Amino acid sequence: GNMGLCRSIAMRFRDRGAELDDLVQLASVGMLKAVRSFDFSYNTAFSTYAVPLIIGEIRRFLRDDGAVRVGRSTKKLSVDAMRRREEFVKKHGREPKTGELAELCGVSTDELVFALGAANPIKSLSDPVGDDDGISFGELISDPDDGIGRLTDRIAEAVKSLPPVQRKLIYLRYCRDMSQSETGKILGMTQVRVSREEKKIMEALKKVL
Repeated sequence: GNMGLCRSIAMRFRDRGAELDDLVQLASVGMLKAVRSFDFSYNTAFSTYAVPLIIGEIRRFLRDDGAVRVGRSTKKLSVDAMRRREEFVKKHGREPKTGELAELCGVSTDELVFALGAANPIKSLSDPVGDDDGISFGELISDPDDGIGRLTDRIAEAVKSLPPVQRKLIYLRYCRDMSQSETGKILGMTQVRVSREEKKIMEALKKVL
């Protein structure tokens, strides 16, 4: 069955010396950031957009923690995908769809999106993939059928259904990167209560994960 997007991404980083629970927690943070910043007018499945943000969150933690960066095979696939993309554009005069590019690289769509997100952490869909000013990540992953899973849409729903105060708390903590104390001041709560509320929210989201 589907282990859930956050968990499956976290699993890929498990050999980096961090606890799986910590990684899933970080993945959830990336997911929340994606929920806040996703533009639903894009012809892109939310899950595809969320992947690089989730990876980015985990990688930042691993970097700060002095753990290893992206694996060599992931990096290699990313470079290979960019090369094959250029060849495809020259030959067909258009950008390849995610599925087509994955097929050319001999990997699944999930693996391709993961490799591109891990090797080139992006902040937004308009960031170019690779070093040139060519195709943006948003254009590359605009296939409606990306096969990554519908879990993220469930999380988006879960976040939307949180009470307004909890939604605001999540926004301040994870999108504005405020401390629990700063968040408490804005929401008129003690730092201890912010911490408790946050735990409650994470537990609720973990059920969806």
